[in-house]
Amino acid sequence: MGRIFISAAHGGKENGLLDPGAMVAGTTEAQEMILLRDLVVSELRTKGVEVLSVPDDLSFRQSLDWINVRGRANDVAIELHADSANNPSVRGATSFYIADNDTRKKHANLLLAALTKRLPKLPSQGAKPDSTAGLGSLAFCRLVKTPSLVLQVGFLTNPDDRFILQNQRREMAAAIADGLIAWLDDVSGGVNVSYAPISIEINGQNYGEQGIIVSGNAYIPIDLVDRLGFDLASDENVRRVSYRNVVFVRAIELKPFDVSVGWEAKTRTVILRTISKLCTGQKDRIMGHGNASEVQLMMFLKSRNPKALEEFSMIARHYRNEGEIEGVNYDLAFCQMCWETNFLRFGDLIVPAQNNFASIGAISGPEGATFPNVRTGVRAHIQQLKAYATTQPLVNEVVSPRFRFITRGVAPLFGQLSGRWNADLSYGTKVLNLVTLLYEDSGLIAKA
Repeated sequence: MGRIFISAAHGGKENGLLDPGAMVAGTTEAQEMILLRDLVVSELRTKGVEVLSVPDDLSFRQSLDWINVRGRANDVAIELHADSANNPSVRGATSFYIADNDTRKKHANLLLAALTKRLPKLPSQGAKPDSTAGLGSLAFCRLVKTPSLVLQVGFLTNPDDRFILQNQRREMAAAIADGLIAWLDDVSGGVNVSYAPISIEINGQNYGEQGIIVSGNAYIPIDLVDRLGFDLASDENVRRVSYRNVVFVRAIELKPFDVSVGWEAKTRTVILRTISKLCTGQKDRIMGHGNASEVQLMMFLKSRNPKALEEFSMIARHYRNEGEIEGVNYDLAFCQMCWETNFLRFGDLIVPAQNNFASIGAISGPEGATFPNVRTGVRAHIQQLKAYATTQPLVNEVVSPRFRFITRGVAPLFGQLSGRWNADLSYGTKVLNLVTLLYEDSGLIAKA
């Protein structure tokens, strides 16, 4: 497998004096290229690619010799430059290759494309033969024994190019690393890049697919991002990598969408919480998905009635399962159960043996409906909510005795059940306040 040699232009001694390269706006080409080179080296090593960094105190000729002594078959070499011009409006990146070498030209275009794709605001001046350079040829392209290119990443004298170099340096380094890997892959027939796997937890649930660690950052599969309802596939500013035929994006990119991103070092798990889906407008919608885990539902109930789970140990699981089957937000249903039963303490009219967790009325008799077991009672509750929220058909056979009497779809929002499910016009607000408490207790949203 080949290796990559990287040299930062200038910085060494030429004729006994340090060579800073171009000096612009309080910085030097040597300083900027060394900073960039170090980040590229870090990116490559994180991806398992063997890279050799040319020492900064060598003269240009010594740098060439340093590479040539160590170079072997399937290695490649690159030197990073920044250009300068008398006209500050001149800008853009260029990749130079040895003239009349179509293979090297292909690789120069490959490297340049990787850079400008990740940094679309950096213009490309195209891949050019070294014969078009100011000196008529470039020694790095001609005198290095391994395949070599010179990448000129922009003009220090142009404010826009300089801003990108100094403020998007890590993005630039990642783009160059991607281009170098593609080049090395073409030269040596494959690069064995390996990333450490990590687990993913979303809203308290373990996600079936793993993520990866890239340069110390957690990356998650793009398919998970799609499931959360965010479209990042065409966002050019999002960091992404392709690994084992799966596209991954950096988890932190979800923060602008109000997704909380955390890390559990002991279990190597990235923890995602979809805060945006917990806003009032979403948590009020009956048809949807719950966000709390089974354990979080149980702990919420137990913290308010320590004896609740002694008789109803499976109730949280039943609410999650039945809610998912019918597409009903089980967080809402569970909190409504807590309100209606006073956290399973019940009252005078309905007793625990009835398995009636939402004060569902009976066809006859004042005491309310009775169900043969806990799961059937939960199913009736879920069906009753679905009847109010939508005209969609039920998945399971009807067990709610009042299902057929409800005008379907009249109350898609839980607040609209005030005056319908309960005569109290603030009924919806009271139950939704419990949902907020559930999310606060579970750490899904910050406490007010």
